[in-house]
Amino acid sequence: MEENSLPIISFKDAEILNGETPVLYGLNMEINAGDFVYIVGKVGTGKTSIIRTMIAENNLLKGSGNVCGFNLNGIKEKDIPFLRRKMGVVFQDFQLLMEKTVEENLEFVLKATGSKDKDENAKKIMEVLNAVGMSTKAHKKPWQLSGGEQQRIAIARALLNNPMVIIADEPTGNLDNETADGILKLLTDINKEKGTAIVMVTHNRNIFEKYPGRVFVCKDEKCTERLNDEIIDLAITI
Repeated sequence: MEENSLPIISFKDAEILNGETPVLYGLNMEINAGDFVYIVGKVGTGKTSIIRTMIAENNLLKGSGNVCGFNLNGIKEKDIPFLRRKMGVVFQDFQLLMEKTVEENLEFVLKATGSKDKDENAKKIMEVLNAVGMSTKAHKKPWQLSGGEQQRIAIARALLNNPMVIIADEPTGNLDNETADGILKLLTDINKEKGTAIVMVTHNRNIFEKYPGRVFVCKDEKCTERLNDEIIDLAITI
């Protein structure tokens, strides 16, 4: 089988931990290039624990997991940065460096991942800022931007290393509905135009009703995919 035909993310019978406590049992999930996937459920059902397992922040002790070509079972500490370079991660609270400019925030990430060519870095930074509609904000500091603008910068940061997948943990949680809608449209465009897989944790049913994708539901210590004809019932029950 060709490498590019393999799933980007694969879990088989995985037990997902929160710290040392199991929160989900028997997780089976395959995410392929170009997929747009939601992980939904009530607070405390293990959604974010799945994300943390994907980025090797949480250990995987039972079952199997493979993300971006890395085996999560016993992954070595030295390999985790290389795994994370193949993905972009977007957080609810943006996690930008407030006293650095937008450009400096993005340059910091490139330098941290070993990119030292100033001209090439400047080109990459402008490319990702253009992609998220923020090319005029390069010299602003995050505190000078709105919440929606800060989240666009966070998405630009996630795009820097041309990731196989963007993992977004409640990326619209701190935004009003109109701004959240803009962020979802942006992620949808990235997914369609670049073929970048998107995995998004959310508890906002309006989002996955308006921007359809595959939906995994966390409930009763399980996380299972719902078929399209089940999504309407899902919106009522979570």
